[in-house]
Amino acid sequence: MSSAHAAAPTPRGTVINEPFTLGVASGDPFHDSVVLWTRLAPDPLAEDGLGGMPDRTVEVEWQVAHDERFSDVVTSGTFETGPEHAYSVHVEAEGLRPRADYFYRFRVGNEISPVGRTRTAPVPGSRLDRFAFAFASCQSYTHGHYTAQAHLAEEDLDLVAFLGDYIYETGDQGEIGRGHLPPAEVRTLAEYRVRHAQYKSDTGLQAAHAAFPWAVVFDDHELENNWADDTSYEDDVPPERFLERREQALKAYYEHMPLRSAQRPDGPDLHLYRRLSYGNLVDLHLLDTRQYRDPQVEEDERGDPDRTLLGADQRRWLSSGLSSSRAIWNVLAQQVFFSQRDFADGPPHEFSDDAWDNYEAERNAVRDELARTANPVVLTGDVHANYVVDVKADFGDPDSETVATELVGTSFTSGQDGSEQNPGDEDQLRGNPHIKFINRHRGYVRNTVTPEQWIADYRVVDHVSEPGAPIRDRATFVIGTGEPGARPQV
Repeated sequence: MSSAHAAAPTPRGTVINEPFTLGVASGDPFHDSVVLWTRLAPDPLAEDGLGGMPDRTVEVEWQVAHDERFSDVVTSGTFETGPEHAYSVHVEAEGLRPRADYFYRFRVGNEISPVGRTRTAPVPGSRLDRFAFAFASCQSYTHGHYTAQAHLAEEDLDLVAFLGDYIYETGDQGEIGRGHLPPAEVRTLAEYRVRHAQYKSDTGLQAAHAAFPWAVVFDDHELENNWADDTSYEDDVPPERFLERREQALKAYYEHMPLRSAQRPDGPDLHLYRRLSYGNLVDLHLLDTRQYRDPQVEEDERGDPDRTLLGADQRRWLSSGLSSSRAIWNVLAQQVFFSQRDFADGPPHEFSDDAWDNYEAERNAVRDELARTANPVVLTGDVHANYVVDVKADFGDPDSETVATELVGTSFTSGQDGSEQNPGDEDQLRGNPHIKFINRHRGYVRNTVTPEQWIADYRVVDHVSEPGAPIRDRATFVIGTGEPGARPQV
């Protein structure tokens, strides 16, 4: 599909052929339910953003079974969708057994979707001996082939956590024949829908979605680079006009993600932060670091104690969740670099304005709460590189106590082929002794969590500019229960 185009109107009652071009997905598993997703789009890149569908309501059948042949269907139903929601389908399949594998599919007329596989969570608080998941982020369509996503689909996982930049809003055409559609920065609802459809049309990404449930959060590029609350990163954009764009972007985002009805947008607002529990083993606190943050400021203002990245309500929710958690491991799944990261080799300091360093007082307060929490681990995307970081009680004192661990995952494709390290990475390692590892290949982080330890495998491919690169373990780190800080496994 080389270009977006206008679809001819389809008369009422016309047979819908090949509507499942964007695949299927599941997400946000509870112990007794899971979200099932698809979107009907026989012409997914149609310029009006409606996927070549007829201008009418369509009834979609769905089934969940114990087996891939659907000889043992456990629940089924119908779902009505239409042009108002770009013919997206969000089914919350209920009455399922805890920690069980299921297969699901959809049907419209004589057309049947690909089969997806999903897995429910254990009962909250129940004993769990193992939780396997991967986290990933940043999959620019123009920067690379989705080789890592295809490898991800071959893993044996309970969950994938995607930490943001699912699409990119730019008009970038890249250098590998995967230019963005439409070929300009997207701003309208129809344009965001086409962009999501373009990304979702990739077979590697479809395979990864169909293999296991995902828990997704957005970062900035699902809307615009480095946005903050009602403030555009572009100059001279009034807040009211930016909120109109935000409403279009977040509506299209919800339409294309396996999210529950609790996350359905209300105008420009989408309640994204939420919590998933895996027995007594893991509480996964999924954060939103965009919708409530104060705008980025210069270096001399970053220590203002009133500045917030999370907003008051989300901050209270997180504090309550951490203090009341009885899980062995507490995990923050979030978007931007949490620990202090000084890019300068000596004074003066140089910090990112878009990361937690720009919200220093709130970061340090959250860090202090993590120090009082059982086995805290922070998961991060955004920076297109693998890092392993000791979260220190005082980032200014390398000898201070390590109170948590931050695992930063590289991008799926963003930043193109990547490398072992950038020239400035040695400066980072010298200037930030709490940073233990940096690598800039593409891939994802696979994690195996038990009551005794957390094993993080940094899985990488050597190139994404051409398809077919094999996957390999670049490094493995282990965190022991009651022993914050990761150690390399030789």
